[in-house]
Amino acid sequence: MLNTINWWDEIDAMDLWLRKIRQELHQWPELGTEEWQTNKKITTTLKEIGVEDIKTIAGTGVVALIAGKKPGKTIALRADMDALPIQEETKVTYASKHKGIMHACGHDAHMTILLGVAKALKKYEPYLKGNVKLMFQPAEETVGGAERMIAEGVLQNPEVDMVYGLHVAPELEVGTVGIRYGQMNASSDTIEIKIKGKNTHGAYPHRGVDAILIAGEMITGLQSIVSRNIDPRDSAVLSFGKIQGGSQGNIIADEVVLTGTLRTFDPEVRSRAKEKIIQMVQTLPKAFGGEGDISIEPGYSALINHKETTTIVENQAIKALGKENVQPIETPSLGVEDFSFFLQEKKGTFFRLGVGNREKGITAPGHSKEFNIDEDSLRIGVYLQIMNTLSSLEEIEQ
Repeated sequence: MLNTINWWDEIDAMDLWLRKIRQELHQWPELGTEEWQTNKKITTTLKEIGVEDIKTIAGTGVVALIAGKKPGKTIALRADMDALPIQEETKVTYASKHKGIMHACGHDAHMTILLGVAKALKKYEPYLKGNVKLMFQPAEETVGGAERMIAEGVLQNPEVDMVYGLHVAPELEVGTVGIRYGQMNASSDTIEIKIKGKNTHGAYPHRGVDAILIAGEMITGLQSIVSRNIDPRDSAVLSFGKIQGGSQGNIIADEVVLTGTLRTFDPEVRSRAKEKIIQMVQTLPKAFGGEGDISIEPGYSALINHKETTTIVENQAIKALGKENVQPIETPSLGVEDFSFFLQEKKGTFFRLGVGNREKGITAPGHSKEFNIDEDSLRIGVYLQIMNTLSSLEEIEQ
């Protein structure tokens, strides 16, 4: 039954509805863990569609279930909900009404696409062989809502077999997608280093221990970890974007704090790099008479796509858009994405959906005040996620 439906016709019939939903969500963006109005909008829309099994999870998140009448797998689809602390400057009629907050990363489109999938599949729920779990995730940009949802059981009852997610990509033209097997995004760790010295007047440096001098040597020394302790064939980035220390220009500082980030793809490289960083912080300051202290706060894990599900995504994209419009992503991104936590638990794939349009002037990058999407991409996103789901449920050819 489901393989005979013209899904493009189903989606085209809801095109105006999709645009309206996306624009409403765009006008009322909310920051991570504060998505209360967004939660209400999603819940209300799901109820209007006819979805009954809806729960709030991880604070402001939403999880809903479309349960087929025949036994089968459970496929989860994820859309993140939160916006960014950016003042919008797009001049669109549906610009953000919340000053200083904007959907500058396309999460409004992600939610809209998932609602579109729900609307389409709910209509044919009795014919589904298995279940579709809809996961609307809070706080992707901040504290990692994926981990919180997992901790609260989003992948159970029923047990999820496969999970799919997408992200809008303004660098890709609408009508194209980007796909990568294996490593897709890096892991992250926040590093804070405190260097302790001894105050003295700048005219008498020999009477103190210069924490700023040690900090300079520390920054230089830490860069050698990537260049001399990590295999050149592996990837690692260690960057320090913040340094605080000192009180006056003529006083030797007794404390400096360095704050930075470590990005890696491989768990072993990540572990080895952290081990070397700790070792250097504990030993280098002593050579100058000072002391070092370090704290490392784990961030997101590396996002690694699974082969089986990525093959499904690639095949369905080729069927829908043509092979020439399915672009392999040549290199992974050192940016992070907490969809990685779902992929640590279940088979799944994360892919990029083209939303740019040079002819329309839609080229601004994500996280910018001019960011926007070509809304023609919404129907494509809905179609691809339906095909990924039905293929995984073995309702159509993979």
